[in-house]
Amino acid sequence: MPIPVRSDFDAARARQAARASQDANQVRRLLALAAIYEGATRTRAAEIGGVTLQIVRDWVLKFNMHGPSGLIDRRAPGRPSRLNAAHRTALVTVIEAGPDPAVHGVVRWRIIDLCKWLREEFQIRVSKQTLSRELRAMGFRKLSARPRHHAQAAGAIEDFKKNSQRNWMRSHANRASRETTSRSGSRTKHASARRTRSHAAGPGAAAGPQRQTISAPAPPTSSAPSAPEQERPLASSSHGATPTR
Repeated sequence: MPIPVRSDFDAARARQAARASQDANQVRRLLALAAIYEGATRTRAAEIGGVTLQIVRDWVLKFNMHGPSGLIDRRAPGRPSRLNAAHRTALVTVIEAGPDPAVHGVVRWRIIDLCKWLREEFQIRVSKQTLSRELRAMGFRKLSARPRHHAQAAGAIEDFKKNSQRNWMRSHANRASRETTSRSGSRTKHASARRTRSHAAGPGAAAGPQRQTISAPAPPTSSAPSAPEQERPLASSSHGATPTR
């Protein structure tokens, strides 16, 4: 015997909810239930939804209990957190107070030390990755100390900073004075950078070889003497007279 759907809905209201929904899966399930309201078999409703009869039965149960919102896929809650509010409050107090080197054996807290502290105080085993996410959610961040050489003298960094600042100020003053001297008109170029004047330039320069112009006649292409001009017969006159030599 199939489970009947709730009586306060009908096919028209189911289709209206499907049109107003933005979830494709919810729309498909509402249309399958609308077909059931119209008298279709559960097999036909399974064909409309593209599922089996068992899944249609689950849709009917969720719809009867929660209405159209029961047909929306919800995210699984997952595993609950190992730390509760009391554990987080105690963890914040310990972190802000800092470790006791005589008791905890460290001068600053590390995540692995806090994992050990939780195991000893509350018998809770938490991984470093899980505790790191918890601390970030609580507003704590990991801080890394600046490395220091074991033989570094006390005050060496401060003295170095003072000397560096003094030298920088002196070099800056020298650079400013050089720029002021350059703007006042003194020489700023080396002797090697001075421009030299060509010996061939100026009014007293020697006249150089003249250049050939393009319009100059071209030299003969052959060095052999030209052949004597041969006598050429003159053209006959229009009167028919024979010319004499």
